[in-house]
Amino acid sequence: MSRLQVVSGKGGTGKTTVAAALALALATEGKRTLLVEVEGRQGIAQLFETQALPYEERKIAVAPGGGEVYALAIDPELALLDYLQMFYKLGSAGRALKKLGAIDFATTIAPGLRDVLLTGKACEAVRRKERSGRFVYDYVVMDAPPTGRITRFLNVNDEVAGLAKIGPIHNQAQAVMRVLKSPETAVHLVTLLEEMPVQETVDGIAELRSARLPVGRIIVNMVRPEVLDETDLELVRTVPRSTVARSLSSAGLGGARRGGHAERLVDPLLTQAEEYAERYTLEHEQRAVLAELGLPLHELPLFTEGMDLAGLYELARELREQGVS
Repeated sequence: MSRLQVVSGKGGTGKTTVAAALALALATEGKRTLLVEVEGRQGIAQLFETQALPYEERKIAVAPGGGEVYALAIDPELALLDYLQMFYKLGSAGRALKKLGAIDFATTIAPGLRDVLLTGKACEAVRRKERSGRFVYDYVVMDAPPTGRITRFLNVNDEVAGLAKIGPIHNQAQAVMRVLKSPETAVHLVTLLEEMPVQETVDGIAELRSARLPVGRIIVNMVRPEVLDETDLELVRTVPRSTVARSLSSAGLGGARRGGHAERLVDPLLTQAEEYAERYTLEHEQRAVLAELGLPLHELPLFTEGMDLAGLYELARELREQGVS
């Protein structure tokens, strides 16, 4: 299992929820996972029902078997201060630059620099070791930008390394790309069984492969339970309305006389069945599209009551049972 797990997906697919569940799943049985947020939305804090995350690694959950999940919301400005201290030993001078607004200016005027800092901080956590030589974190899970931006986000260090031919910036960018383009990294894409998210997933995987970035798994989120199968749907299409009315009546849902309660239920029920049949067909078509990509495919259920902390642990259990951890 790759030590850096990057989770992306089209907006609205629940990629942050999946990233959080994956971090819990990977932390099972005594493992330690760092869950990294790079978009500044504090989605992780909301999912784990905790305070807004600061720019420091904080334990936010205990996984089954005693594992631990830490979380970090990366702030580009503070990451740049770390960078200046690490490579140029600026210390208080770096803090003075922040007060003058120079750091904010630098990360705004050069958006590529922002991505370098974000990916660099995550890769530093992947490589970090204790004095004993053991890795501080067994896994790092990154809640990454959406699919439309993920390849450029991860590949920006390659561009920076090409621009800065020598020096600390070049060396740092090269070190980050060695992690991102190695088996240490896997980029997972979250999707729904709908045409637009699936197409964006197909395009995203093509872009990642073209950039030689390691694609991991496809995780289909918010999958509705299957209520009717092909046989049931064929029966719905062919059964006479009168037969449906009699069946409803025999089940105690009104009299069988014309215009009775049972008969009035027939049209709404058949309409619902037709809508379900359309969705059933669409979902099976989209599954087939995803299967053609030749990647491990996992499905997570829809929680109709919304997502809470208990639901997050349930998703983590689903991932473990499907062999993701």
